[in-house]
Amino acid sequence: MRCEVGVRPVRTAVVALTAVVALTACATDEASPGPPPTTSVTAPSAPSVPQAPTGDQRGALISQEPVPDIDPAITALGATATRVVYRSTSGVDGGGSEVVGTVFTPAGPAPDGGRPVVTVGHGTTGVTDECAPSSSPTLLGTTNLVRPLLQRGYVVTVTDYQGLGTDGPHPYLEPDTAAYDLIDAVRAARNVVPEASTRWAAIGVSQGGQASWSAAEHAENYGDRLEFVGSANLSPAADLSGIVADGTVEPLSLPQKMFLPYLLEGLKVVHPELNPDDYMRGALAATPDVTLSCVAAKLPEKWTVATQLTPADTGPRTEADAERMRGWLEDIAVPKNGAGGPMLVVVGERDNLILPQWTSQAVDRACALGDIVEFDSRPGEGHADGRSVPGAVQWIADRFADVPAPDTCPEGGTP
Repeated sequence: MRCEVGVRPVRTAVVALTAVVALTACATDEASPGPPPTTSVTAPSAPSVPQAPTGDQRGALISQEPVPDIDPAITALGATATRVVYRSTSGVDGGGSEVVGTVFTPAGPAPDGGRPVVTVGHGTTGVTDECAPSSSPTLLGTTNLVRPLLQRGYVVTVTDYQGLGTDGPHPYLEPDTAAYDLIDAVRAARNVVPEASTRWAAIGVSQGGQASWSAAEHAENYGDRLEFVGSANLSPAADLSGIVADGTVEPLSLPQKMFLPYLLEGLKVVHPELNPDDYMRGALAATPDVTLSCVAAKLPEKWTVATQLTPADTGPRTEADAERMRGWLEDIAVPKNGAGGPMLVVVGERDNLILPQWTSQAVDRACALGDIVEFDSRPGEGHADGRSVPGAVQWIADRFADVPAPDTCPEGGTP
């Protein structure tokens, strides 16, 4: 659940802010001159959902253009950036979608066999169009993760995620949608860079860590005709249901409270019956122009809101509200299925946004499913700590080099 510009979620977590956009078309019969009217009646048409792409349509480019004003730290490497709009699939309604992404091509000749591709899941930037990373020269801070991957010679692709910079709401933390976005970004990158190979890895932080984990779970089916080597998931928003237990809610940390509006905005799309007043009150509810602005926007105003919060301003009003919240969070939790390749999962032991024990328990379940997981719990580090990035990049390099993946799961796969 992290909300980050770098990374930072709300512990109360996160969810699917997706958007079941179904436009209904209604037709009405009108009397017309001529033959006598028949007895047929035109009924309202069913909600229309854009057709989902299949085969080579997945990741197909709708548009592409060079990005001239990308982060100077990227151009200093001789790399180029291309902004693309590509086709993908909604995990919410199963229909087709258009997604914006940025594809980075490293300098120099490609190695024999082509350049491997790394797809990046960015941390939370917000839930509205202006929060799309591709609108920023630094991708709202994500080029810090792109740069070391380019230095390794990989093609790197960063999706904005559905609903950021394109029509419809952003399905925040809906894992299937995020997985499709990351996998189809690989296909889009291969359409931009002819020397890109079919071999790919995923890396993500916080919200993006959940996305890269989910991409690993969809690598075999949705990622057909591509060769998945592994996924590095840093501070992943894997399972936030632990914030609700026995009909109660743990006290939220201040950062978690400030991300609660994002969570509820997403839940309202997937669960229109949700009443925000059941979970949020006071200054958080009264200032949506501030609390729903992008993560790095209006920071002085957000701080003012934070200083006005009281314990009564956040949390479910009733036990029934709490149970509904728990169910919604369990619905978007990973793991859901076994992964299609090895995974690295990194947590900071001082993370007060996504509690380390929540992720540890998710890893236990992944081990029970038979996954190969290296679990790295790092003392002294917090949420989305940048010190974990070099090790994660090396882990990906080892997978591309066919080094056997470390496995910290207990023998037999059960914790």
